[in-house]
Amino acid sequence: MGVKERTCAPDLDDMVNAMLPPRQWTQLTGTWCQFVSKTPATRDDLVALSNELDGLLRDRQARPKGICPVRQALFSQTFDELIRQVTLDQPFLGLMLLRIRDQQRMVNDATSWVHLAGVDFGMEKLIAAEPGMEELIVKIAALEAESSTIVDHIMELYKKADVEEKRAAELRAIQEKINRDEIEALKFQGQHLDGLLRMFGPGGNKPT
Repeated sequence: MGVKERTCAPDLDDMVNAMLPPRQWTQLTGTWCQFVSKTPATRDDLVALSNELDGLLRDRQARPKGICPVRQALFSQTFDELIRQVTLDQPFLGLMLLRIRDQQRMVNDATSWVHLAGVDFGMEKLIAAEPGMEELIVKIAALEAESSTIVDHIMELYKKADVEEKRAAELRAIQEKINRDEIEALKFQGQHLDGLLRMFGPGGNKPT
């Protein structure tokens, strides 16, 4: 990175190693130990770290919300790097960040435990409800069938009511026509009788 290695005092070196213990692993060639770098970070290093974090979150498809082990692991690694950088310049501030990190890990662990406990509780309730689930499904199916039968019956009644209404309308029309014809016939008879009364009544012309 083009950064000159800075010599750390032994106490600072021990502090960094205690805060961020070295990583050890065993291979065929022997046991290896990797210590945290004591090289201070530059502004360009911070920009590169931010870009790398965004890229890893995207490549590993970390969820932006909720409990996500991938996102949690990446942010934890990034926070450790920030603690390292701050500790090299201000050891006491680095210790404060270390306490914040540990506290946050405790909160995350508690949250994960509560989440898992909630999932287990939900599964237990689901399993406990399974014996009555089949009976409930059968009852729902029976109610749906009954409801369908009732709907069909209502539709049939609607059809019958429509037919009866049309028949009643036709009968009313026929009866109204009969009434009109009778009224016309009565009027014609009345007029005819009125003419006869005028003809044979007082002052009328009598036949010789």
